[in-house]
Amino acid sequence: MTLISFVVPAFKVQGYLRECLDSILDQPFGDIEVIGVDDASPDGSGEILAEYALRDPRVRPVGLAENVGLGPARNIGLDRAVGEYVWFVDGDDWLVPGCLPHVAGRLRDTAPDVLIVDHVRAHWNNVGTRSAMRDVFPVPPGATTFTLRDRPETLKLLHTAWNRVVRREFLNERGLRFEPGWYEDVSFSYPALMAAGRIGVLDRICLNYRQRRTGAITRTRGDRHFEVFPQWHRVFGLMDRWGPEVAGLRPAVFERMIWHYLTVLGNGDRIAPELRAPFFAQMHADYVRFLPAEGYPVPPGPEGLKHRLVAAGRWRTFSALREAHQAGETARRTARLARRRVAPVVRARDLALGEYYRAELHRPIDPTLAVYAAYWYRGYSCNPAAIYEAARRLAPQVRGVWIVRRDRVAALPPGVEYVVAGTPEYHRVLARARWLVNNVNFPDFVRKRPGSVHVQTHHGTPVKVMGLDQQRYPVGAMGMNFAGLLRRVDRWDYSITSNSFSTQMWERAYPADYTTLEVGYPRNDRLALATAEDRGQARAALGIAPDEYVVLYAPTHREHLPGWRPPFDPDRMLDVLGPRGRLLMRSHYFHDRERHPRGPAADGVLDVSAYDRVEDLYLAADALVTDYSSAMFDYAVLDRPVVVYAPDWDAYRVARGVYFDLLAEPPGAVALDFPGLLDVFRSGAVDGEAAERARSAFRARFCALDDGHAAERVVRRVFLGETP
Repeated sequence: MTLISFVVPAFKVQGYLRECLDSILDQPFGDIEVIGVDDASPDGSGEILAEYALRDPRVRPVGLAENVGLGPARNIGLDRAVGEYVWFVDGDDWLVPGCLPHVAGRLRDTAPDVLIVDHVRAHWNNVGTRSAMRDVFPVPPGATTFTLRDRPETLKLLHTAWNRVVRREFLNERGLRFEPGWYEDVSFSYPALMAAGRIGVLDRICLNYRQRRTGAITRTRGDRHFEVFPQWHRVFGLMDRWGPEVAGLRPAVFERMIWHYLTVLGNGDRIAPELRAPFFAQMHADYVRFLPAEGYPVPPGPEGLKHRLVAAGRWRTFSALREAHQAGETARRTARLARRRVAPVVRARDLALGEYYRAELHRPIDPTLAVYAAYWYRGYSCNPAAIYEAARRLAPQVRGVWIVRRDRVAALPPGVEYVVAGTPEYHRVLARARWLVNNVNFPDFVRKRPGSVHVQTHHGTPVKVMGLDQQRYPVGAMGMNFAGLLRRVDRWDYSITSNSFSTQMWERAYPADYTTLEVGYPRNDRLALATAEDRGQARAALGIAPDEYVVLYAPTHREHLPGWRPPFDPDRMLDVLGPRGRLLMRSHYFHDRERHPRGPAADGVLDVSAYDRVEDLYLAADALVTDYSSAMFDYAVLDRPVVVYAPDWDAYRVARGVYFDLLAEPPGAVALDFPGLLDVFRSGAVDGEAAERARSAFRARFCALDDGHAAERVVRRVFLGETP
């Protein structure tokens, strides 16, 4: 028999589900199964479960035709489980590496009905908050088991399903299931502890409980939080039914009920102000209804005062004390921030421009103005340029204005209206634009005005980790202000993604309340619709003859290794390409491209670092060589050979972090050193059968939406308000 069946319900967790599954499947213990329940999730969660099932037989996906909720979804997984034990893990949480052998060892040594494991709350800023385990059990129980009567303090551990591993036959024998509705853990976890003959505690952190900025029930306001009451009513109903079996536990369980009610009411993210009085009234009613005849242990201090006010039904007093406490906390927090704040040194001109910007914010939004920018004002390019061109065609009533650096003005196409960054005109359009379109973030001073629409287009499908995920790789994230990053992300109304994979990663890296438009990449429209004539024109503009074989070499940069470049010898590469070979070399935009003027090729090598439209280079090239650059995803749209040259792969994925195993799922041939790269071309592997198969799978996964109409879809949704 399989030892542990993991039941993983999935609903709107596509940004986190891969990490959850990887954390289970990569454990150094294999006697498991994973039952992934797609609860009719409207995102890519079901696709992820199916993908994992194809490559790991331990994963068994279950797809539901309609959404049933977390509790019933867990029950469906439980019904399909075959393991001796069941572990319910939510799809947005993840296991601690290496924990499973310790869990398995404790299960086999002590045979508990319920084994409680420790956890940490994993916050967005990469800080973990410990659980109550150390407070409840100052001396760990060790490899022993007990009943709840022996150790009633066990009730004070968090009452979730995911911090305990439960014997499956025990659940079946006692008929323990999850009830529908919110707070479903209450009517499962407490009865399981009361019924268990053998409870164990593993004093080891085994699970990361993700504290999501958005999307979590605990951060969702509404009247559904009243569903906590019937869940607790079920607990007391079971106690009444079990009678003498649970005699003596009612006072401790009652105290937990009042504690839980106070926790829900005290969280301003859950109960709206207008619902707090009726919520308190129901608390008082339950206090009177379920109060044990023998009383219960009222906690000391302020918590005890709260209990007494609930008992007396004194909402006004409770509310007044709560407001006074919150006002004091706000004042203390403001004072702390004031002591820490250091006034920045501001030049007189910047101060005047700031005042001008704030004044412009008081003027009406220009209902026809759209502002565009790309790569920190480096010029006219990427997704914003494609959207701008589509908007001129489809929404001519929209006036598009580009923001560029002064040294990039000459590179703008004729007829493009622009303002120079840092000027009064720049501050005016930023303050009054209805639409703001960028492939990076606008500066911190930019305010999100009501009625304005911020469109984040991004500038590539991610291989390397981005956003908040970079916190786990500090070598590549030095100097980053993640709180500031989130403030910028909170301005987004739309996030443009090129594929489901990007959508999943951005939701995790940039958690906020924006709307994702998974429509393909606008900048790739030109590639998807390119003709032989377009290709010929691109080659002619570069001075490339029709019969020459062109390789574009475009590596990315390494933030953690400034100045480092992969070993690459252009002369040796040209020797392999032969007399009709031509090599285009393009540095990353962080490497000061403007210092490399575009000129005639020297001995078959052309530096195209300063070339404004990279799409021309893609069209001209017969093959692409890159490492971890998003260029591979764009170039794959053309269905031409891509070679991954990754001489520092092992170091890069450890220091910088990656979202998937590029060597296992490449877009073509792979070389791990320069001689290997030369051999890829010398042997013909660059466009061999294996490379074609890899490219086909890569294109199916990442390029399916790039059909030439992505920019149009963005314009129709964002500028014209059309719903697809």
